[in-house]
Amino acid sequence: MEGVTTIDIKNPYDGSLVGRVPRADIADCLAAVDRADTTFASWRATAPRVRAEVLRKAWELMMADHESLARTIVQENGKVLADAKAEVTYAAEFFRWFSEEAVRIDGDYRRAPSGANWLLVSRQPVGVSLLATPWNFPAAMATRKIGPALAAGCTVVLKPASNTPLTAIAICEILRRAGVPDGVVNVVVPEPAGPAVSAMLSSGKVRKLSFTGSTAVGSLLLAQAAERIINCSMELGGNAPLVIFDDADLDVAVEGSLLAKMRNGGAACTAANRFFVHEKIHDRFVDAFTKRMSSLVLGDGLDPKTHVGALVSRKEQDHVAALVDGAVAEGATVACGGKRASDKSFGYHPTVLTDVKFGASILQEEIFGPVAPIVRFTDADDILAHCNAVDHGLVSYVFTRDVGRGLKFAEALETGMIGLNRGLVSDPAAPFGGVKASGLGREGGHDGLLAFLETKYVAGNW
Repeated sequence: MEGVTTIDIKNPYDGSLVGRVPRADIADCLAAVDRADTTFASWRATAPRVRAEVLRKAWELMMADHESLARTIVQENGKVLADAKAEVTYAAEFFRWFSEEAVRIDGDYRRAPSGANWLLVSRQPVGVSLLATPWNFPAAMATRKIGPALAAGCTVVLKPASNTPLTAIAICEILRRAGVPDGVVNVVVPEPAGPAVSAMLSSGKVRKLSFTGSTAVGSLLLAQAAERIINCSMELGGNAPLVIFDDADLDVAVEGSLLAKMRNGGAACTAANRFFVHEKIHDRFVDAFTKRMSSLVLGDGLDPKTHVGALVSRKEQDHVAALVDGAVAEGATVACGGKRASDKSFGYHPTVLTDVKFGASILQEEIFGPVAPIVRFTDADDILAHCNAVDHGLVSYVFTRDVGRGLKFAEALETGMIGLNRGLVSDPAAPFGGVKASGLGREGGHDGLLAFLETKYVAGNW
């Protein structure tokens, strides 16, 4: 269309052009908000069963398009095909889960304790919802927000990351094919995003903001949303500790740690970021874990021999490299990896760092890449304080054969989620979210539906 500028989407592995998308300006974004606002009344009036069947159909269509969606993710994101396929399955499951939740919007009806009147409580959709998603899980972060929003009766404007919008656009097309009316789901790709998001929040029509991204950006958005008292859900950064006690099953700890660290190539807010290993098991764990990490092949995500793909951009690669270089300068030892890909891609080799000290700089911020810094500890009672001594509190991982010990430790951890003897916590049926600087609210489970509903109470006599 004449006058429309586009954004080039490039493959992080080889720099090839994957596609182009229209660059939305502020007017385009406000028009999308207007469409969502116009269709809200009719969509909220749609029967829950109808909304449920639409979402169920979307799940079926996503699974039918599984291979093509996975390849799109690899091409624009850089992750390996196995990770992309797993993401599509996970992402589609949010549509199936929330198709079932759509018909379970609860309420309450009871007599007041005084006997003077009745208490009637109902749930209503919050309204037009602005959904902002990151680049690392372009399918799952979209469906985890769209699913509950549509189930609740909300209309949405989806703003995906500008370097991975193709997956989000494909998912919106699937929703159209599944029967979602025009204007209920709208996608915009502004670049730069900041002014456009601010304009949408200031429009007076957006009643919900659901954001997944960095804590720094989330803090800015919260401040902007506060000006109009917009309902907010924030899934922000993490700095996950992984603790291996002396009685841990070594094989379980190694495999769980590999999954906790290397899912999505380490580019996940749930990725293990700080490894604390008891001295009695430390050397055996380091040997076994380093062997597994050093066997992982870095390369083209579409090559079936590849285990680890490229990071999404040069900026992300530079960030990871700087953290590793800084750790080495502070005395850490590179057990494997510790270098960029030898080609021109944005890859970084799977890395294990030992001799990392408590308080090291690399332990203070999110790595978001394939790097595992390992700290040796001796005092099991003291390690809890080190786990909690950061601003973030999204997820923790604990490995011990003593379930009672593990549960007691989990209870004291200042994180919203804990993986006990396992390296994966994400599940569409479970409440996903953190505490402290890791966010507000929960996604997934029944909590994810409630995030898009307002509670209304009527006190009456009849």
